[in-house]
Amino acid sequence: MAKRICFISNINGYPLYKEAEIEFKYFNGYSLQQKQKSISSMHLSINNSYPNLKVLEVSTKSNIPLGVELSAFNLKFYDELNSKEFPLENIFQSSKIFEMGGPYRDLLYVQPKEAKRDERLKTSGRLIGFNFNNIIWESEPKSMFYDWLYIKALTRNERLSKDIIKYEAFTDIEFNHEKSYNCQARSAAIFVSLFKLGKLKETLNDNGAFKKIYSVSTNENSQITFI
Repeated sequence: MAKRICFISNINGYPLYKEAEIEFKYFNGYSLQQKQKSISSMHLSINNSYPNLKVLEVSTKSNIPLGVELSAFNLKFYDELNSKEFPLENIFQSSKIFEMGGPYRDLLYVQPKEAKRDERLKTSGRLIGFNFNNIIWESEPKSMFYDWLYIKALTRNERLSKDIIKYEAFTDIEFNHEKSYNCQARSAAIFVSLFKLGKLKETLNDNGAFKKIYSVSTNENSQITFI
């Protein structure tokens, strides 16, 4: 058995999402087949409690093409300063500022997995913030900069934006909430909430407004547990 988090969008106001801790049968192994068995098991546990909840796995392991496209390894972010698209993962990792180094801009030009696993990200000390196109983002609230990048990237893709709003809840089989915080499934849930609340334009055009809305949402976030 294993536990993972399901992020549920909230289109009725704040918080923008809720977290549900899911317990399900986990299938060991690194193959795509084993991962997808675990995803199906997790979604079955969710739907046993909420039969009408539309759930999407957001990762390269998703058994639905949309979920694969929405992975941070595949979702493209248009960098206006460079007039070029990069995988969102590369933008995120290349923006990190540490006590003893960064940002490491060369991470823009490697494969997303290489960017995420670069040794300098582990040996440069404590993460103190982000520098994206000479705009500084604080490291708190956690995940705010990551979520902003994700939402910004998704907003530019009309097809993906249209498809994702058909879903209400999101998972990422690779995300372990006990070891990390940034999660593309959380970002997806926030996007759907902001879209349906008509707040996307306001939050993307004003970093201060995004921080205010995001902070209120995360501070008020509540966790529920499916048994």
